[in-house]
Amino acid sequence: MTLPPGQRGVDGFPRFGTHLHHPPPPVPADPVIEMSGALTEDITLSVAGLAKLPRQELRADFHCVAGWSATDLLWEGVKFGALYRTQVEPLFAPDTSISHVVFEGLDGHRSIVLLEDALADDVLIADRLDGRPLDSDHGAPVRLVSPSQYGFVSTKHLCRVEFHTSQPPDPDRWSPIAAHRRARVWQEERHRRLSGRVVRPVYRTLIGPIRALSARGSRTGPGGGRTGPG
Repeated sequence: MTLPPGQRGVDGFPRFGTHLHHPPPPVPADPVIEMSGALTEDITLSVAGLAKLPRQELRADFHCVAGWSATDLLWEGVKFGALYRTQVEPLFAPDTSISHVVFEGLDGHRSIVLLEDALADDVLIADRLDGRPLDSDHGAPVRLVSPSQYGFVSTKHLCRVEFHTSQPPDPDRWSPIAAHRRARVWQEERHRRLSGRVVRPVYRTLIGPIRALSARGSRTGPGGGRTGPG
């Protein structure tokens, strides 16, 4: 098996991130995904309703920007492209041209994705992994999964999707370590201003400490078991 540049395979699937010493956000009794932005009307899709749409299985790897990769995962969910074309496109006014999609989670994390990347054939809104529902540590009730991009794009606890006709405001745009706008794994697009080769050794020294810190907020214990990546 060949991994992308700068990636190393890991055993298990750590709960991983920048603020994950906090516990996962509580899941509402009837979770929904709100869709807004350049639409003629906002729509709300229940997670229960999402599960009734045509399903897709996807076997793919998951690559964290910090340099670890979880391999041979079996995701299940709904293709974002199919959801977009059936539920969202009919709500655009004539001549509306969408360029970006913003995905937001219950934990406040937001990822800004080019439409062409969001519509890739391997992008899912997933609710199951390896035959089991996602747990709270790893994105319950549903999360975005974009295997060709680094894991920070794959927003957990997905609750809101916005559609934009231009680049949305980016609070990190001036940061020297701002995330790359496309985050394509095989091109090693980790950051906008720093090359992937430069940050590789730095990230590798941080994997252990961040993993340990993240475990403090875990609801399943250190490492989280085989329940999902990052």
